[in-house]
Amino acid sequence: MTAFFLVFFQLLTLVFMLIGLVGLIVPIFPGLPIIWFSALGYAIFSMLLGRMSGWDWFLFALISLLAAFGSVVDNIILAAKLRQTGTSWRSILLGMGAGLVSAFFLTPLAAFAVSPLALYGLEYLRLRDKKAALASTRAFLVGWGWTVAALLGIGALMIGLWGLGVAF
Repeated sequence: MTAFFLVFFQLLTLVFMLIGLVGLIVPIFPGLPIIWFSALGYAIFSMLLGRMSGWDWFLFALISLLAAFGSVVDNIILAAKLRQTGTSWRSILLGMGAGLVSAFFLTPLAAFAVSPLALYGLEYLRLRDKKAALASTRAFLVGWGWTVAALLGIGALMIGLWGLGVAF
């Protein structure tokens, strides 16, 4: 009976982790935290069953480090890409802030439109140059694409580490 519950909980954990991975593509909910909380729930369940070895704790620590890194990597990638075009820090922070506010009050999907539009507007007001403002907006969108790719890689690695712990 315990084996049944273990397999059921492993499958349930995997389903939540995959939902978290989808959340990295369509940001309706926070993907990496869902993956991490799934791993945490599984670690607690395994610990209660007496199945958490040192190896399992090591893998969970790696998953936790990846989750922490993943929570800031998007801002690092976006800011670096925008700074390559000479976008001001003020425009970067206000554009991201506008996206955050729109995600909170509207939907996370609204941030897809609000952030680049706000960035364009801020850069146009700062430079009075449509081409430069458009270049910043284009850099934002390219940076966002790289961010999604990086987060998908981090999320997949987190799930892979968890799977490694389950398999061995």
